Amino acid sequence: MKHPVTPYLTFDGNAREALEFYKEVFEGEVVEIQTFGEADFPTPPEVDDRVMHAKFKKDELFIMVSDAFLGQSIETGNNISLALELESEEEIQKLYDRLSQNGTVLMELQDTFWGAKYAKVKDRFGIIWDLNYTKA
Repeated sequence: MKHPVTPYLTFDGNAREALEFYKEVFEGEVVEIQTFGEADFPTPPEVDDRVMHAKFKKDELFIMVSDAFLGQSIETGNNISLALELESEEEIQKLYDRLSQNGTVLMELQDTFWGAKYAKVKDRFGIIWDLNYTKA
């Protein structure tokens, strides 16, 4: 494959809030956003403000985000996690602190047997993050 897999996260009406949260946490930017109301096809007015498609970027971190369409059910589960390989102890600590705020720590930030500092956190939107910093 030429390109890495791009995680695509679907939310139940709070995609814009999630994007703002990730913008603060990772200090990145929303590089594209389109609502259902802006789309070039008919949609019910109650979904006009929902995010149909958005892109978020910070350095090599790239995710796509949308809200579910009306009638689609979203089940927050443990079937996806996003793994981040970080560059310093300061960076892993900062992201761990930010993601775990109002979230759930699944594995405390700690030194591991594979020579890394690692943590697993479910953020307040139910997204699971694997944070890894391999020590030199």
